[in-house]
Amino acid sequence: MHAIKTHQGKNIIMAKVKVGLVQMSCTADKQANLNKAIEKIKEAASKGAQIVCLQELFTSLYFCDVEDYENFKLAEPIPGPSTETLQQVAKELGVVIIASLFEKRTEGIYHNTTAVLDADGSYLGKYRKMHIPDDPAYYEKFYFTPGDLGYKVFKTQFATIGVLICWDQWYPEAARITALMGAQILFYPTAIGWAAEQDEETNKDQYNAWQTIQRGHAVANGIPVVSVNRVGYEQNGAMKFWGGSFVANGQGKLLYLASHDQEETEVVELDLREADSFRVHWPFLRDRRIDSYHPITKRFLDEE
Repeated sequence: MHAIKTHQGKNIIMAKVKVGLVQMSCTADKQANLNKAIEKIKEAASKGAQIVCLQELFTSLYFCDVEDYENFKLAEPIPGPSTETLQQVAKELGVVIIASLFEKRTEGIYHNTTAVLDADGSYLGKYRKMHIPDDPAYYEKFYFTPGDLGYKVFKTQFATIGVLICWDQWYPEAARITALMGAQILFYPTAIGWAAEQDEETNKDQYNAWQTIQRGHAVANGIPVVSVNRVGYEQNGAMKFWGGSFVANGQGKLLYLASHDQEETEVVELDLREADSFRVHWPFLRDRRIDSYHPITKRFLDEE
């Protein structure tokens, strides 16, 4: 289990950790969104949260619905103004904060990036989104350079956590590698929704697929998955972000499921000791045939 030091300098084992999920709507006012997120973090902390995860790109509307050069003005350096503000909040509340932001790395290079801030206010580092989609209303390739930091884990005061971002959640390879690096919990800040005119059955099928694959990552790796999505209508009502944030344990059991249309701040306790039992009884890591997996590095296995 993850060890931390007490004030007396003794090591203790964190068997359980409380994670906070902030599912919220956003506006075009960047400062108002940041202020709102801070209030939600404080609410989660008041409920006992030790690690709080915010949704993808929480300081703005989901701007990738259009290809507009003006939107690059939303980006900022990381570390930068938002992380500095949130570091103060993390220190004040004694909580870890997972903050998804639009990163300006340098002129002409931008990333979809999540910063991790420890409970003492220190900046632990960042993860840059590896898988970048390009679909109608999700024109992320226009804005984001693919991540070049690789997969990452962060040793916070309460747990060693892995952070992936939205489109990453469809790729079992990303979850597996992050788990193999020692992640005790996988966090997925997310922004995904339905087209407003879409039929209800299609909506249900898409949401179920989204939830199912992430619960599959939990099962395959024997560790909890925490997925935090935004909620509400954006794009002048053309897109309804479907919320549905959830927590699943290492057997894929739902421990919490948010609504599709309400802002919610919830805290869920996770038992990190369960991973050992799950992995002993379902020894997927033990039985991996790593000698046989080299074909996975190919784009497609053509006959030639």
